[in-house]
Amino acid sequence: MSTRLDAARPYALGLFRIVIGLLFAAHGAASLFGVLGGAMGTRGGTIEAGAWPGWYAAVIQLVAGGLVLLGLGTRGAALIASGSMAFAYFDVHQQVALWPIQNGGELSVLFCWTFLLLVFTGSGAFGLDRVVASRRATPAKERTPEPIAA
Repeated sequence: MSTRLDAARPYALGLFRIVIGLLFAAHGAASLFGVLGGAMGTRGGTIEAGAWPGWYAAVIQLVAGGLVLLGLGTRGAALIASGSMAFAYFDVHQQVALWPIQNGGELSVLFCWTFLLLVFTGSGAFGLDRVVASRRATPAKERTPEPIAA
């Protein structure tokens, strides 16, 4: 059974990455564009452009979530996303109480550790990272010039 599960690991990781990226990007889209119920606490509204730190966090959520979803630059995007969620937890939630269950920071903690895991595992299957890597690994054929016929 372990052999079959090990063989399925890249596909499970790829699906995991897609779901997490979609959820994270949806948070950014909601905050920036007012879709999907809008930003939290705004009753369908958006975060004011340039407002610190919410608007910048939403941009990171949308862009990094989209990149993770596509599996393009997964490790770098996941590192930035993980850092932004660590900042959200320590700057916003931990001021309320120490434990995530007390301060409402469970989602920030879960996203932080989830993205940190993706930093170390990579994109798995179905990611554009693999397409880019395979193109770089395939050397271009050297073309020999054809003789010019007279």
